[in-house]
Amino acid sequence: MSLINRSPGLLVLEDGTIYRGSGFGASGVFSGEVCFNTSMSGYQEIVTDPSYADQIVVMTYTQIGNVGVNPEDEEASSAHLSGFIAKEICREPSSWRARGNLDEFLRRKGVPGLEGIDTRALVRRIRNTGFQRGVISTDPESQDELSLVRQAKQAPSLDGRDLVAEVTCNEPYEPLREDWSGVEGQLPKASEPKQQLTVVAYDFGIKRSIIDLLSKNGFKVIVVPAQTSASYVDELNPDAVFFSNGPGDPAAVRGVRDPIKELIKKYPAFGICLGHQIIGLALGGSTRKLKFGHHGGNQPGQDLSTGSVLICAENHGYAVELDSLERAGEPVVVTHVNLNDRTVEGLAHRELPLFSVQYHPEASPGPHDASFFFSRFYKMALSHSNGTTLSGAQVAGREDASS
Repeated sequence: MSLINRSPGLLVLEDGTIYRGSGFGASGVFSGEVCFNTSMSGYQEIVTDPSYADQIVVMTYTQIGNVGVNPEDEEASSAHLSGFIAKEICREPSSWRARGNLDEFLRRKGVPGLEGIDTRALVRRIRNTGFQRGVISTDPESQDELSLVRQAKQAPSLDGRDLVAEVTCNEPYEPLREDWSGVEGQLPKASEPKQQLTVVAYDFGIKRSIIDLLSKNGFKVIVVPAQTSASYVDELNPDAVFFSNGPGDPAAVRGVRDPIKELIKKYPAFGICLGHQIIGLALGGSTRKLKFGHHGGNQPGQDLSTGSVLICAENHGYAVELDSLERAGEPVVVTHVNLNDRTVEGLAHRELPLFSVQYHPEASPGPHDASFFFSRFYKMALSHSNGTTLSGAQVAGREDASS
């Protein structure tokens, strides 16, 4: 699509690199940490994923927006990212589900977009230099380059910031959401009836697709704010607890480790992404920031119990340090690793009904190779409610592994 008659836009990195293109979406000047996502589709889910709070997301696929947007694919009602960048935006989508285009969607969400820059060059720079702070400007009146470079250098880093406090819910709630059921002749296969169990889901930036899959796998879901006390959870008398995905530095999230330490000793527990990292911290481990993180729908995660490889959806900039868990002395075992850099992708406890994964088994966007983790969680919770406790390592098939 031609960029003629589009308003000028800029991306300025803290090292002084400047990328010029055309603005779309909302008009304004926003700062954030620049990351790239390798997914070919699922842009609407990416825009509305709270895990991208205060990040400027660069899509590596060449054209974005082809299937438009629709209400069913939103992961949250608000967008928390600071900017969205693509090589080319499609403003005339082709999909029977489309209710608008990406340009209009970003305007409504207050997110600035930039197209027409060399996204390959930008991604190479991030891969070579690591995460950089940047400023995106789609306001023609605010594009003084030297001023924007200074603003990028002064922008706050994600390190040490509790971004979960900015995206978590304000009070507990029980989600009410109608499932999209496809079209006649293409309806999803009905699942077998299950004994309903209650799970308390900690909202660190939880995605709606996670709530949907917990519900579809037999759970009544009660979502609670990030700093909910263990005693309040006890009053809800759940069968299990869940710790969600979320944005930023796990070590900076306040008021969550002590409740988690208590809860994992009482209830079957499962954590995804940031939830996985915070479980690692609660067990006495530590986390570190990755050079440029894992963001996309094509990350290879190996199951160490079988040797099989899952193609995973991932979105994180930090990782649990394996050595720190070994020093802490907890009887945990690594269940999965990322084959690109061998970072820890899954943990399971050898005594407690507890396991976690670094990636996103709900996908949205991405492949569904790992969706079985939700039924695995249900199996562990059901066993516990019936008086037989399965450890996380038993459920993961690594009960004989050394810690």
